[in-house]
Amino acid sequence: MSAVADALAARRSYSRVTPDAPSHDELLPLVAAVARVADHGALRPWRLIEVRGDARRRLGDALVAASGHTAAEAATTAAKPLRAELLIALVISRRESEKVADWEQDAAAAGVAHALSLLLADAGWGVMWRTGPHTRSAPVRRMHELADNEELLGWLYVGGVPPDAKPGVRLPIDPAEFLTVL
Repeated sequence: MSAVADALAARRSYSRVTPDAPSHDELLPLVAAVARVADHGALRPWRLIEVRGDARRRLGDALVAASGHTAAEAATTAAKPLRAELLIALVISRRESEKVADWEQDAAAAGVAHALSLLLADAGWGVMWRTGPHTRSAPVRRMHELADNEELLGWLYVGGVPPDAKPGVRLPIDPAEFLTVL
């Protein structure tokens, strides 16, 4: 198998990570690499937002505002973005195009998100792509300062791999069930 196939086969989500996280400078070459995903028209209909420090608390507040939770429930919701020192917000940033439909632009942005998660994992980081019912809520949109042409795809929670982490378990598939011939 190739290195790419090996990376895909080994991919797993880490629901718990250590406080370590890549720096801004360490992220830059990974972002440059993900710009190579399939992107009809080379529109680059995506952007990424680093969410660190107090911005994670502001995200927690936005999630609470979107949820309408009681004070007792709010603490759990507010703490969710604190599960990792680095969150990377994944943003679809649609461009005006007569040639490239919105769904194609959404697919390119999702490809960037997945490719970035693979590159982070390959660099030794624990990663989990998280979403939730309030991902596209008004308070969360405002907190991320999204433009009218933008939608949030969720966040990559990034940190160190815990020393006691167990390998991810995925049931194997029968590829013939997913690959058909016309």
